[in-house]
Amino acid sequence: MRDQQPAPGSPARRLSTKETAELLGVKPETVYAYVSRGQLSSRREPGGRASTFDAGEVEALARRNRRESAGTSGSGGDLSVRTRITLIEKDRYFFRGVDATELAARHSYEEVAEWLWTGRMTPGVALTAPEATVAVARRAVDALPEHTSPTDRLRVATIASAAEDPLRFDLSEDAVLGTARVLIPTLVAALPVQRERRHDDGPLAHRLWRRLTGIDPSDAELRVLDTALALLVDHDLAASTLAVRLAASARAHAYAAVSAGLGVLEGPLHGASSGLAHRMLLDVLDQGTAVPVIADELRAGRRIPGLGHRLYQGEDPRARVLFGLLEEVPRAEPALLAARDIVATTARHAPLHANVDLALAVFTASCGMPATAGETIFAVARTAGWIAHALEEYGERPLRMRPSGHYVGPKPPQPLPE
Repeated sequence: MRDQQPAPGSPARRLSTKETAELLGVKPETVYAYVSRGQLSSRREPGGRASTFDAGEVEALARRNRRESAGTSGSGGDLSVRTRITLIEKDRYFFRGVDATELAARHSYEEVAEWLWTGRMTPGVALTAPEATVAVARRAVDALPEHTSPTDRLRVATIASAAEDPLRFDLSEDAVLGTARVLIPTLVAALPVQRERRHDDGPLAHRLWRRLTGIDPSDAELRVLDTALALLVDHDLAASTLAVRLAASARAHAYAAVSAGLGVLEGPLHGASSGLAHRMLLDVLDQGTAVPVIADELRAGRRIPGLGHRLYQGEDPRARVLFGLLEEVPRAEPALLAARDIVATTARHAPLHANVDLALAVFTASCGMPATAGETIFAVARTAGWIAHALEEYGERPLRMRPSGHYVGPKPPQPLPE
């Protein structure tokens, strides 16, 4: 028989620790872990030693846990992860409830990163790294073969930075934030420069520009790069971000979590997509029309890079912002026209909108950057989001994201192989 709800004006029913643990299906120690993480509130009754818990609050947590468990049952359902970082809905996306495109338009990459990590805006914040850490990362990266991809360089720089940090296993919020504020500028500093200058300072976008191209930038071009970094900070549970959260769930340190993200990012369906769009854009510029290029892609049965996004029915909001800024860059005009030709030509086959990969391709192709530049921009930007997700995951139950395997092999027992 269900307990009756308390009458209006009467005190809400309270549960003991034992009752709470039974309702949640956990040990009593885990109940207090929920309290320490702010997921439950407790109260000691006058004259009593034991804590009590609000029944409604406990039942709400039990429902959330059941929904989460249902997503990891191995039944093929989507994994659902509670997060306060990014929301994507109705062709818009939000960082901590604030429109992400407006944040990126008004604030630097560093400011948006701090907002994502802490929920506080810190005007003028700068990310710098100790010379010793940068030196270790550079030595490791410089030892790699010349043909090494940027993502491999970033992964090696991350591992070298971890080896330099004896306190990397401290998973407290302050320690992880300290790691983030050092790691991101270290990743940029470890990349080989395309044009030497006496000073290597200023906003992170200015430092990154020197690693992407030897062309002197205009203010408009630097603004495109800085805005691209801010727009790409996070995008909910993309494949690389899920890898980061899985690593953090196992209590891997922040460097290891970022390394997991970099490993997934290198896939052609994720971070490397902008490189495919870059090469296609160059082909269109070379031929003077998108028709033969798109025809070749369709004939080969390939997906047209830079078009469509599973989370947006309309235009990718990140692409919309970057295309608007690229209109102010004179040398981007040919690539912009080529991108419009690609969209219009493909529309004869399927009405797909441009996504952020095509916008990045217009930027990188216009500014004398290699095809891998978009992937580099993506990786540096997303490192901030990965840290935010790792921090959030460290506050959850360890190893909570462990799907059950659905075995479909031969039924045991099978004879030993000969």
